[in-house]
Amino acid sequence: MIASARPMGRPFWTFWTASALANLGDGIRVAAFPLLAAAVSDSPVGVAVVAAAQFIPWLVVGLLAGSLADRRATRSVIAAADLGRGVVLAVLTVAVVGGWATIPLVAVAAFLLGVGETVRDTAAQTAVPRLVRDDQLERANGRLVAGEIVGNEFVGPPVGALLFVVGAALPFAVNSAALALAVMLVLSLPLTLLGAHSPSVATAQVRAGAGTAGGDGTLAGLRWLLRQPVLRTLVIVGAAVAAADTAWFAVFVLYARESLGLDALGFGLLLASGAAGGLAGSFTADRLVGRFRHRAVLTWSMAVTAGAPVLLVVAPNRIAAVTVVVLTSASFAVLNVAALSVRHRLVPRELLGRVVAASRMITYSCTALGALAGGVLAARSGADAPFLFSGAIAVAATVFWWAASRRTEPGSLA
Repeated sequence: MIASARPMGRPFWTFWTASALANLGDGIRVAAFPLLAAAVSDSPVGVAVVAAAQFIPWLVVGLLAGSLADRRATRSVIAAADLGRGVVLAVLTVAVVGGWATIPLVAVAAFLLGVGETVRDTAAQTAVPRLVRDDQLERANGRLVAGEIVGNEFVGPPVGALLFVVGAALPFAVNSAALALAVMLVLSLPLTLLGAHSPSVATAQVRAGAGTAGGDGTLAGLRWLLRQPVLRTLVIVGAAVAAADTAWFAVFVLYARESLGLDALGFGLLLASGAAGGLAGSFTADRLVGRFRHRAVLTWSMAVTAGAPVLLVVAPNRIAAVTVVVLTSASFAVLNVAALSVRHRLVPRELLGRVVAASRMITYSCTALGALAGGVLAARSGADAPFLFSGAIAVAATVFWWAASRRTEPGSLA
């Protein structure tokens, strides 16, 4: 599928701006929440509880969010999720100003914001195929991933930290205001574009490759995913790669300090180089797919994402560290864009939200296990073990994907 050079149109860019504002707010919270938790309590457990509370919603309400995204108007779901998050942030702002913020209150706020983010992100995934042409999916997804990287990694965290220094309540107030603007932009989009999904049985039968669309229940997306050979394989292998990537990154801060001699500022600059790599990957993904097709791009991006960290075993120095961080971030961005675009083409529109939710639930579960595995391996077998583990996953996942994807129907990975 050759990417179209035609403009993606005002509705897409309005949606992109709203998503960028929401991601900027998410990035602000990346820095502000741990700073607030540490200011409220000096207990490591309390700080960890706040961090965990932001990710638990994907496991708790992920499938329900998918069902909601498929059954309600996408515009209304996104607007309601962002509005709800804005209200939670406003209450948290008042609590911080009033001096009655506690770890339980902050953790509850983090959980509720995570619920809103889960609902919003799932619904947003169903919007993209209705805002652009089929041959523009890679470019559209690439621009959205780029906006996410800029907001979550480049701009949001330093802005959040700076605002917190000025006033502890300020980052949450700014986040709430950004979400209010995002809501207004989303509501300006025509309901004819982002209304409720209409069933398309013919589309389901042609694209599913596995019989019927899978029913109307909350678990329909998971059932459909398990029967669809291309996406089933892609989700399993992608989850393994994500687990491998998290395994080494979970202990990377310790490696950077002990093996590379980096302080907090140096580590932050190292991560910023990774964000630059991710941005580059998101902007080039559509051209790579246009030239080499999805199957090859997915294969190489999997191999680089999980395989590159082995370089740190061979050459444990700062240049190698920058190289690894840039390469893995860039390849992971390419992997995300290509995988999202395959999903958008293969999943029936009326099931897209539930399939997205099921896919992310599997991936996030494996990501959590990968982080735990990385910590255990480093503690028992040394600092190099997580990097070697990631390399082993790279070989296994890449070979499995290349072999399994050869048996797919012609055109399903075009």
